[in-house]
Amino acid sequence: MIRVLVADDEPLIRTGIRTILASADDIDVVGEAENGRDAVESARRLSVDVALLDIRMPVLDGLSALAELRRTAPSVRGLILTTFGERGNVLGALSHGGAGFLLKDSAPEELINAVRAAAAGDAYLSPPATRQVVDTFNSGAAAREEGARRRLAVLTEREREVLALLGEGLSNADTGSRLHMSEATVKTYVSRILTKLGCRNRVQAALLARDAGLEPESTT
Repeated sequence: MIRVLVADDEPLIRTGIRTILASADDIDVVGEAENGRDAVESARRLSVDVALLDIRMPVLDGLSALAELRRTAPSVRGLILTTFGERGNVLGALSHGGAGFLLKDSAPEELINAVRAAAAGDAYLSPPATRQVVDTFNSGAAAREEGARRRLAVLTEREREVLALLGEGLSNADTGSRLHMSEATVKTYVSRILTKLGCRNRVQAALLARDAGLEPESTT
């Protein structure tokens, strides 16, 4: 049986959640709380498996309660359930160790599935939250690529050729063989590239090449 705590400052919401979860024969709501501080204390005292936490609660908000549970009762899996689906809330829940994020307009079966997933050690994000995480990742990747491309603009065409192979993990000898250059010449190019890009080592330069999407095929 999955032991669940429901924390929300609105009694009507708590009652609705309890009713939904009561329809599942493997879930037992063992406690309720109307603020984050009580939620943390009750979750520990009642040895719950999953804590459903509203974000905006008095005394201690849901994200702070989630972090506190993570620190003092790591076995408790925290699920954020809220009407506020802003991207910052989704990422905040995940960064605080949350097991998932659900909006209060989610279907009843989605709530039940989320509790089961959390109890099993999995993460659960409602479709809107998943889209926000994907959008954030994609926008971050685009920003990294743009920044990397700007940094690579200081390189000559030959230096870009060397860096492209560096990004593929080739040694100086292999790079020289591919570009018909001596190993000593490649070493000189690598040193110059590191200086121009402000990289401490070839690994940093290689990562920068990958972020920029620089590939050997573009050098031939």
